[in-house]
Amino acid sequence: MADLKMPELNHVVVAGNLTKDPIFRETSNKTPVVNFSIAANRRYKDSANQWQEDVCYVGVVAWNKLAESCRERLKKGSAVLIDGELQSRSWKTEDGHNRTIVEIKAKRIQFLNKFNKNNSDLDDASVFEENDEAEFEDNAFDKFLTDEESDLIK
Repeated sequence: MADLKMPELNHVVVAGNLTKDPIFRETSNKTPVVNFSIAANRRYKDSANQWQEDVCYVGVVAWNKLAESCRERLKKGSAVLIDGELQSRSWKTEDGHNRTIVEIKAKRIQFLNKFNKNNSDLDDASVFEENDEAEFEDNAFDKFLTDEESDLIK
């Protein structure tokens, strides 16, 4: 039997709302990093044809300019679209137990809330990328939503 090569694919896209304010810090060499978690909701019909909602809590980490953008723009309840990859990290607790966490390392974050820039009333859904200094405007996110999904975010 021929050896099969598994494709190297690690890509995640998830939308949700922040469960708490983000935690911003700098590493010992002054690299900015931010951690936060989001609640991603999933609506489905159960066997009785009744709408149910399931919530998945997902940790996110962002680095460098992306972390700085998050510090400026995000707070508890903010709506975001995260594009990144899964990563795991392990550490030993103070009581000697080993812990492991799986989280999303963000490569791109789209801020979905309205944002007031310089006291102007711009409807801004900005996209920031991991190594990008520029801000991109993309107000076309809604075109990917069904009518029912659009009603949920109003």
